[in-house]
Amino acid sequence: MYKIAVMGDRDSIYGFAALGLEPFPFTDPADAGKKMRQLAESGYAVIYITEALAAQLGSEIERYREADLPAIILIPGVSGNTGQGILAVKKSVEQAVGSDIIFNN
Repeated sequence: MYKIAVMGDRDSIYGFAALGLEPFPFTDPADAGKKMRQLAESGYAVIYITEALAAQLGSEIERYREADLPAIILIPGVSGNTGQGILAVKKSVEQAVGSDIIFNN
């Protein structure tokens, strides 16, 4: 059975443990990048990551963009929504469908 992880600052992610997701708190991007690779190689199907941490791990996240697993999903943190999560979804939809069906631009 696949597992689901959530990465980011402690305040943003610990509520997800109540839903059965495994929280991995990080503030250092180098440590977070190593952990993301470890999670991807050990059977995690979905990794939720706060937008703030994802902004520091762009190249690491890009590595898994074309891969079947894990799916890397950006979520807002306690500091608020930066809009990067919806832009990532928009980019994925454009790639899959061939046009912008979300914003119709």
